[in-house]
Amino acid sequence: MKYGYSRVSSVGQNLDAQNLKLKEYGCDKIYKEKISGRNKDNRPEFKKLLEAVKEGDTVVVTKLDRMARSTKDALEVIELLNEKSVALVVLNMGGSELDTSTAIGKLMVTVLSGIAEFEADMIKERQLEGIQLAKQRGVYKGRPKKYTEKHAGLQHAIELFNKRDDNKKTVDEICSITKVSRATLYRALKEEEA
Repeated sequence: MKYGYSRVSSVGQNLDAQNLKLKEYGCDKIYKEKISGRNKDNRPEFKKLLEAVKEGDTVVVTKLDRMARSTKDALEVIELLNEKSVALVVLNMGGSELDTSTAIGKLMVTVLSGIAEFEADMIKERQLEGIQLAKQRGVYKGRPKKYTEKHAGLQHAIELFNKRDDNKKTVDEICSITKVSRATLYRALKEEEA
């Protein structure tokens, strides 16, 4: 049986082009996901696909980065598929098709997954460089604080904490009542002391 897997990184993106190619290739069933591919453990449909395949089946993806974003991830998936005697077909590897049931296919997927990981690392590095430059120019301030001194829940938590002798509340109870985490409460108390 041929199983297709299509994935885009966000809900707003469209799977139609991938699904069409997978159907044209003759996939009997297509698992679809709209979720980041950085961590394969966070992809429930991909997990279902890996559990469903059995000896003699083929997993088909349009591009390698739809299935794996790192060399380690790709090699683990390929090894799992090999153990189950399941082939992997990547429809577009630089314009040609790749089939891991062949020796050259196994070699190529290892090399190309390394390149995909390198590319992802370079994107991340450029992003961090851009953030650093923006900070130097005073443009980038980071994520705004959720809990400021004006946040009512945090102020209530601090008040309850400071009056623990009278109210007999534990820190866990205070956090539960105010919906403020322990870390946030202790951070605010530390800032107050300073």
